[in-house]
Amino acid sequence: MRRPPPDAGVEHLLRTEAPQVLGALTRRFGRFDIAEDAVQEALIVAGQRWPAEGVPQDPRSWLVRVGYRRMVDLLRAEQARHRREQEVGRTELALGTPERRAAPTGSTDDSLTLLLLCCHPRLSPVSQVALTLRAVGGLTTAEIARAYGTSEATMGTRISRAKQQLVRDGARFVPATDADLRERTEAVMRVLYLIFNEGYTASSGESLARRDLSEEAVRLARLLHAADPDNAEAAGLLALMLLIESRHGARTDADGALVPLESQDRTRWDQELIREGTRLLDAVWDPRGTGTGPYQFQAAIAALHAEAPAPELTDWPRIAMLYLWLERLTPTAPVRLSRVVAVARAFGPTRGLTLLDTLCHRHALDRDPLVRHHERAVRAHLTRMTGDTAGAAALYREAATLTANGAERRYLLTEAEQADRATT
Repeated sequence: MRRPPPDAGVEHLLRTEAPQVLGALTRRFGRFDIAEDAVQEALIVAGQRWPAEGVPQDPRSWLVRVGYRRMVDLLRAEQARHRREQEVGRTELALGTPERRAAPTGSTDDSLTLLLLCCHPRLSPVSQVALTLRAVGGLTTAEIARAYGTSEATMGTRISRAKQQLVRDGARFVPATDADLRERTEAVMRVLYLIFNEGYTASSGESLARRDLSEEAVRLARLLHAADPDNAEAAGLLALMLLIESRHGARTDADGALVPLESQDRTRWDQELIREGTRLLDAVWDPRGTGTGPYQFQAAIAALHAEAPAPELTDWPRIAMLYLWLERLTPTAPVRLSRVVAVARAFGPTRGLTLLDTLCHRHALDRDPLVRHHERAVRAHLTRMTGDTAGAAALYREAATLTANGAERRYLLTEAEQADRATT
């Protein structure tokens, strides 16, 4: 069953209430795996009915009641399949004990507990992301599958296996203790970062971005920061998301074509998000860099872009230095390639190309699946800046063949045509 697209208000309400409903059912029955399926079906029913019939006075209680009934059906079906005495006893207790008949909604916010559960260390990163989007974000399997360019059946299998893994590992729906909260929070931040990046530039499809994913990542990052306000990296992650998301309105033109950073109309950047992100970063930033984490460094880079009134006034030397520090903390292909761009902007395209050649030789950036098409695009841009427009055109076309994002592909082909015209 597919959920028809509800209006924005209903969609936001469903995603906000989803973790609270899931928490209520999981506490009541002690079965996260089945409760998550029941909640998804309750969300689908609400998505079908609320836009036409109106939102009920107490939407959370409505969702809990629908999810509760579906939970009972699922448990009864499991009884019929397995006839296991332990499961029969648990189900009969849930159905027969008066205080269990009506699952209380309460005011407990279960979102952080669910985030920590979905980011269990035994799950793969892809499974962590998918389960987080389902259980905490309220997205359907079909929506998650579209975001990752796979089939609904494949994504459904992946989510099912993730829930089975949690059952096998005995993962419990309990709040994290102070002793392990910080370590578990690191996994949550990593997952939210992946979700935001996929939303900001979709890995596939015709649109540049998936706003539903980036906005959901921001919402969950706000929740994480509120639950752990003393965690400087959680604040840095939220600041990073807000500062980057502030550019959304300027990233595409009226036809949906990609507009690169240096060509964006900065008056269209969201100043409220910039102010909020900057305040968060200023509150935790240590000028000495002692104990500063990777999300804070990335937020500092985004803040330097945000404070520059024009592209030519950007403090590229400082950005290049921040990327060098960031690379020492997280020596990943995207960070290394970003440092190449910053060095080229600060010190010229020839120096940028020299660094790019060095990093490709040492770390195979040109073969890394995470940045392969970005490496070609950066090389094409720097090559054109040196005056080799014919070489740049060939590199732009090569980069276009390596991306599955339609907006990026169209942009790269347009750049190739412009380089061709400059050649002739």
